Amino acid sequence: MPKPIHQFIPATAKNLVQEVMKRSGQNLTACYQCRRCAAGCPVAEETGYMTPDRLIRMIVTGDCQGVFNNKLVWQCVSCLTCGARCPNDIKTAKINDTLKQMTLEARVKPLTPKVAFFHDAFTKSATRWGRVNEPEFMSFYELKNFLNDTAEKNLKAFIKEVRQQVEFGAAMAKLRRLHFGFEMSQGRREIKQLLKKHQRMKKGQVETKENQWK
Repeated sequence: MPKPIHQFIPATAKNLVQEVMKRSGQNLTACYQCRRCAAGCPVAEETGYMTPDRLIRMIVTGDCQGVFNNKLVWQCVSCLTCGARCPNDIKTAKINDTLKQMTLEARVKPLTPKVAFFHDAFTKSATRWGRVNEPEFMSFYELKNFLNDTAEKNLKAFIKEVRQQVEFGAAMAKLRRLHFGFEMSQGRREIKQLLKKHQRMKKGQVETKENQWK
């Protein structure tokens, strides 16, 4: 399919590029659109061929609307194929993680709410207890789905979701892959401190040179 032309928007380009680079630790300006990442992206077809190179191009040209409203950000599976193929070692998965947070902070509704709910429930559970407890994690995830479907008056979708999860859970329990116990790890205070430090970094309260994501 033909590649769309991206209009350069100077009013937003510089700030958007700097913010994404600072928070993701990826050098977007090193991308020269060789499209090796696009050739290996396993979700390209699912995202309407919104490939990593196109996403980077949107960021560099200052297309905020396109950056915060595309499926790649939420459907990226973090396989890191793009980073392995990139001659300049740009890992789009880290860029997508950054854009997830920026989308939520900007209060832009994700194109795939279920992925956003899953991401939020997972990270909060892991931060709270130092590890993910499946019953709590899935309960909060399904609660978010219920509230969203209720707001959109789409209860049929919620009933279908619950039915699928029950069938999936039963199959996992049969294989003894579903854990109902509640566990927590040591060092939860350190995990929360790391999260707070990261939040301070996002707000610019820590020197930029310390914000080196590896």
